[in-house]
Amino acid sequence: MGKDKIPGKTIYRLSIYHRCLRRLEDAEKSTISSSALAKAAGVNPAQLRRDLTYLGTFGTRGLGYSVLELTTAIAEILGRAHLQPVVLVGAGNLGAALLRYEGFHKEGFEVVAAFDAAPDKVARRGISIPVFDVKEMPEMVKKQSVRLAILSVPVEHAQSVANDLVNAGIQGILSFSPTVLQVPKEVTVNSVDLALELEQVSLFVKSADQAVPDLRLEPPLSEKPSP
Repeated sequence: MGKDKIPGKTIYRLSIYHRCLRRLEDAEKSTISSSALAKAAGVNPAQLRRDLTYLGTFGTRGLGYSVLELTTAIAEILGRAHLQPVVLVGAGNLGAALLRYEGFHKEGFEVVAAFDAAPDKVARRGISIPVFDVKEMPEMVKKQSVRLAILSVPVEHAQSVANDLVNAGIQGILSFSPTVLQVPKEVTVNSVDLALELEQVSLFVKSADQAVPDLRLEPPLSEKPSP
């Protein structure tokens, strides 16, 4: 089944399953049960089995899933049989940190180029990935048929840069710019607002603090010191 026919939430969970399976491969595990894989991925076994029906028939009763076969099948659906090219726009502090992140390659992505308004300044920071002037971005994206982009530009430039990316043929954007991007319905945007995410974590921490009772007990009246 083509990826375009699989629900977006299922695609997201397949990515999580793939990561879990890769870790099992690293640990030289050959099989895993549906309940064990579901627990590792943070879903219930019934949800896992429903998601895997989009891949075809997998698993043997009593033996579980072949880690290698399931990893390969999910990789094909996600397009990870070959490294997917990605460009990054906005190589400031956050963008530079993302360019140094080695996990993209392991998950099937390759950042082939970065673009910034001051490419020479970025290059002097020891970035190994080639950095070009942002004006060169549309032509290079079209020439290399790149479909994925990471956006980490200041909020006031985010929409205009997103427009340029879409016009150049980008179909998926991972945005670290704290704003809502307006894009055509056929373009996918996932936004990561770090401040908002931290706020959510803070709220959970405060809720947990309020839920913990004060366990310090007052001594019985008979044990209290006389005034």
